[in-house]
Amino acid sequence: MIPSLAVLSTSLLFGGMTLYSFGFAAFLFKTLPAKTAGEALRRAFPWFYAFVIATSAVAALLWWPSDAVFAAVMAAVAVTTVPVRQILMPAINRATDAGQRQRFRWLHALSVAVTVGHIAATGWLLSNLA
Repeated sequence: MIPSLAVLSTSLLFGGMTLYSFGFAAFLFKTLPAKTAGEALRRAFPWFYAFVIATSAVAALLWWPSDAVFAAVMAAVAVTTVPVRQILMPAINRATDAGQRQRFRWLHALSVAVTVGHIAATGWLLSNLA
Protein backbone atom coordinates (compact mmCIF):
# COMPACT_ATOMS: atom_id res chain seq x y z
CA MET A 1 0.00 0.00 0.00
CA ILE A 2 1.26 3.48 -0.90
CA PRO A 3 1.25 5.91 2.02
CA SER A 4 -0.94 8.86 1.06
CA LEU A 5 0.92 11.50 3.07
CA ALA A 6 4.23 10.46 1.49
CA VAL A 7 2.73 10.84 -1.98
CA LEU A 8 1.17 14.18 -1.10
CA SER A 9 4.37 15.61 0.39
CA THR A 10 6.40 14.42 -2.61
CA SER A 11 3.82 15.92 -4.98
CA LEU A 12 3.90 19.20 -3.06
CA LEU A 13 7.69 19.25 -3.38
CA PHE A 14 7.60 18.50 -7.11
CA GLY A 15 4.92 21.10 -7.79
CA GLY A 16 6.53 23.73 -5.59
CA MET A 17 9.97 23.35 -7.13
CA THR A 18 8.57 23.34 -10.67
CA LEU A 19 6.31 26.35 -10.14
CA TYR A 20 9.01 28.38 -8.43
CA SER A 21 11.74 27.52 -10.94
CA PHE A 22 9.78 27.85 -14.17
CA GLY A 23 6.88 30.07 -13.16
CA PHE A 24 7.63 32.50 -10.35
CA ALA A 25 11.17 33.46 -11.36
CA ALA A 26 10.24 33.87 -15.03
CA PHE A 27 7.14 35.86 -14.07
CA LEU A 28 9.19 38.29 -11.97
CA PHE A 29 11.66 38.93 -14.77
CA LYS A 30 8.84 39.45 -17.29
CA THR A 31 6.83 41.84 -15.15
CA LEU A 32 9.43 43.79 -13.16
CA PRO A 33 12.60 45.66 -14.05
CA ALA A 34 15.61 43.31 -13.91
CA LYS A 35 17.10 44.97 -10.82
CA THR A 36 13.82 44.77 -8.88
CA ALA A 37 13.20 41.18 -9.98
CA GLY A 38 16.72 40.21 -8.93
CA GLU A 39 16.27 41.80 -5.51
CA ALA A 40 12.95 40.01 -5.02
CA LEU A 41 14.44 36.66 -5.99
CA ARG A 42 17.39 37.22 -3.67
CA ARG A 43 14.92 37.59 -0.80
CA ALA A 44 12.75 34.68 -1.92
CA PHE A 45 15.45 32.05 -2.53
CA PRO A 46 16.28 31.35 1.13
CA TRP A 47 12.59 30.59 1.69
CA PHE A 48 12.46 28.41 -1.43
CA TYR A 49 15.42 26.35 -0.27
CA ALA A 50 13.99 26.07 3.25
CA PHE A 51 10.76 24.77 1.68
CA VAL A 52 12.72 22.18 -0.35
CA ILE A 53 14.74 21.05 2.68
CA ALA A 54 11.73 20.75 4.98
CA THR A 55 9.34 19.18 2.48
CA SER A 56 11.84 16.63 1.19
CA ALA A 57 12.87 15.71 4.75
CA VAL A 58 9.24 15.17 5.72
CA ALA A 59 8.69 13.12 2.56
CA ALA A 60 11.76 11.00 3.37
CA LEU A 61 10.42 10.27 6.84
CA LEU A 62 6.99 9.40 5.46
CA TRP A 63 8.44 7.09 2.78
CA TRP A 64 10.79 5.30 5.16
CA PRO A 65 8.36 2.69 6.55
CA SER A 66 7.19 1.59 3.10
CA ASP A 67 9.99 2.25 0.60
CA ALA A 68 13.63 2.74 1.55
CA VAL A 69 14.65 3.76 -2.00
CA PHE A 70 12.04 6.52 -2.18
CA ALA A 71 13.01 7.61 1.32
CA ALA A 72 16.67 7.77 0.27
CA VAL A 73 15.83 9.84 -2.83
CA MET A 74 13.91 12.37 -0.74
CA ALA A 75 16.65 12.42 1.91
CA ALA A 76 19.23 13.06 -0.81
CA VAL A 77 17.21 16.04 -2.04
CA ALA A 78 17.07 17.45 1.49
CA VAL A 79 20.75 16.89 2.24
CA THR A 80 22.03 18.28 -1.07
CA THR A 81 19.87 21.39 -0.76
CA VAL A 82 21.54 22.45 2.49
CA PRO A 83 24.91 23.41 0.91
CA VAL A 84 23.10 25.08 -1.97
CA ARG A 85 21.24 27.29 0.50
CA GLN A 86 24.12 27.87 2.92
CA ILE A 87 27.14 28.05 0.60
CA LEU A 88 26.20 28.32 -3.06
CA MET A 89 23.45 30.94 -2.72
CA PRO A 90 25.65 33.35 -0.70
CA ALA A 91 28.47 32.83 -3.23
CA ILE A 92 26.08 33.73 -6.06
CA ASN A 93 25.05 36.87 -4.19
CA ARG A 94 28.69 37.84 -3.55
CA ALA A 95 29.54 37.36 -7.22
CA THR A 96 26.59 39.55 -8.20
CA ASP A 97 27.54 42.26 -5.71
CA ALA A 98 31.16 42.23 -6.89
CA GLY A 99 30.15 42.44 -10.56
CA GLN A 100 31.80 39.07 -11.30
CA ARG A 101 29.56 38.14 -14.22
CA GLN A 102 31.42 35.02 -15.33
CA ARG A 103 31.57 33.65 -11.76
CA PHE A 104 27.87 34.46 -11.31
CA ARG A 105 26.99 32.58 -14.53
CA TRP A 106 28.96 29.52 -13.47
CA LEU A 107 27.55 29.43 -9.94
CA HIS A 108 24.02 30.15 -11.13
CA ALA A 109 24.29 27.35 -13.70
CA LEU A 110 25.38 25.02 -10.91
CA SER A 111 22.38 25.99 -8.77
CA VAL A 112 20.04 25.48 -11.74
CA ALA A 113 21.57 22.06 -12.43
CA VAL A 114 21.05 21.00 -8.81
CA THR A 115 17.44 22.19 -8.82
CA VAL A 116 16.68 20.50 -12.14
CA GLY A 117 18.24 17.34 -10.70
CA HIS A 118 15.97 17.60 -7.67
CA ILE A 119 12.93 18.09 -9.89
CA ALA A 120 13.97 15.11 -12.02
CA ALA A 121 14.53 12.89 -8.97
CA THR A 122 11.18 13.82 -7.50
CA GLY A 123 9.46 13.35 -10.85
CA TRP A 124 11.11 9.94 -11.23
CA LEU A 125 9.79 8.92 -7.81
CA LEU A 126 6.25 10.04 -8.65
CA SER A 127 6.32 8.39 -12.06
CA ASN A 128 7.25 5.08 -10.43
CA LEU A 129 4.04 5.08 -8.40
CA ALA A 130 1.89 4.19 -11.41
